[in-house]
Amino acid sequence: MNRLQGKVIAVTGGALGIGHACVQRASDEGAAVAVLDVLDAPGEALAASLRAQGRRAGYWHCDVSREAEVQATLDAVAAQFGALHGLVNNAGIAGTNTPTHETTEADWDRVQAVNVKGVFFGTKHAVAHMRRAGGGSVVNLSSIAGLVGLGSVPPYHASKGAVRLMTKNDAMQYAGDRIRFNSVHPAYIWTPMVENHLRATTSDLQAAKAAAAAAHPIGRMGEPDDIAWCVVYLLSDESSFVTGAEFVIDGGWTAR
Repeated sequence: MNRLQGKVIAVTGGALGIGHACVQRASDEGAAVAVLDVLDAPGEALAASLRAQGRRAGYWHCDVSREAEVQATLDAVAAQFGALHGLVNNAGIAGTNTPTHETTEADWDRVQAVNVKGVFFGTKHAVAHMRRAGGGSVVNLSSIAGLVGLGSVPPYHASKGAVRLMTKNDAMQYAGDRIRFNSVHPAYIWTPMVENHLRATTSDLQAAKAAAAAAHPIGRMGEPDDIAWCVVYLLSDESSFVTGAEFVIDGGWTAR
């Protein structure tokens, strides 16, 4: 299919996990894709594999916590591909899993720098390009941790709650520019970040994985494609009347 034919899409944290799936599916649907990450080897490999199939793709090293780097990267993406129509603010970290009274200022600030400032910088420097393109779509990856408390990783919860409301506010501010903003709220998705989080909490990874799966009413953890197909919809013209919305993809977790 060609749901994103003619569009240029940038994905932060695009080398692995959900970001990798978003890049792959956007490319499958005809978009030119920009992989933004600090993981150079897998990011370069993904872009190279897509180019080998005759697709338009590139990799840029980009630390989303550094504004100048984000601005320069998005400018370079638009220059190489001729425009910027979509941005997936996916880059994120979980941080240290300590209770609030044991969380250090450094741990708190590190999570906010990536998860909140990264979304802010991406949006800030995508807007001008999308205005020139006549509109666009920004998809912000939040979490069920931006909707409900899970009793863990306080800085992560704070960051994902912030992303939820940043999304709604920007949807209001830029509606007149035909730039849409929506947030996606996954539960546990089997990615390297979730695997590392579970490894940090137990010595029995398989038992922790089974327990996490069982916590979802649907009986399993999600896969990256479960998120990527929703992102494709939000990037496409199929969702042209959708902005300021939150898409909860959680296997029923928050339906309790």
